[in-house]
Amino acid sequence: MTDALKPHVVAIDHVGIAVPDLDAAIAFYRENFGLESVHEETNEEQGVREAMLRVPGDTTGPAIQLLAPLNERSTIAKFIGRSGPGLQQLAYRVVDVEATADALRAKGLRLLYDKPKRGTSNSRVNFVHPKDAGGVLVELVEPAADTH
Repeated sequence: MTDALKPHVVAIDHVGIAVPDLDAAIAFYRENFGLESVHEETNEEQGVREAMLRVPGDTTGPAIQLLAPLNERSTIAKFIGRSGPGLQQLAYRVVDVEATADALRAKGLRLLYDKPKRGTSNSRVNFVHPKDAGGVLVELVEPAADTH
């Protein structure tokens, strides 16, 4: 890891998977892999209904985030329309999303937002443009103070 990111990235936070039907996807991951939904919410700003799934008993390790579109205009609906259901993003847990974004911008990477937006469980998030990250949408997640 480069010196510019060492103080920022602390873990892989989650892998985001775009799904057309959240309830069916939760059931699939529960029945086939034993994962349990530990948090569900609707994020109107992002246009998604989402669930965080974890291995039973694991409260801080990497999670699977299932993302279902709220309407056909949402980013997830457009992703599914273009690529089909599947892996949508890789998220890194960071100490300070703004400082991490500044460090990445200084290295020439583009971020999707000028300022962080609200993510799952009141986290603060931003995204590295996939064209600057080898075709992968990279999410930067600063958990809310009371979650980790």
